[in-house]
Amino acid sequence: MNGFIDNAVQILEAAENVMTAGETPSEFSILLGVDGGIRMVAGSDWPLASLQREYGARMAYRVTPHADRVSVDGVDHTRTCHFETAAPTQTARLLLNSFPNWHSCPSALGYAH
Repeated sequence: MNGFIDNAVQILEAAENVMTAGETPSEFSILLGVDGGIRMVAGSDWPLASLQREYGARMAYRVTPHADRVSVDGVDHTRTCHFETAAPTQTARLLLNSFPNWHSCPSALGYAH
């Protein structure tokens, strides 16, 4: 993968850490050049692929904050990716529903009191 997915995950984790600290990350793009250089572009409304071409970048990523989550999109020539944190309410729902929420009832099992 040439680090394409690994980079996106690391960027997402950094943005999550910002949110965990109680801050909201800014929307920005990260461009990784063929020479290993890194360029950060804040507030661009250009599509990632256009930024990638304009600056001759090998990979491009965009961090987008939302009210209760953050997402990272990436472009690497013919590949794209999208990672997004789950909203806290969705995470809580998944955690609560991941374990059975039932209790055995003695009468239902054929036991009598």
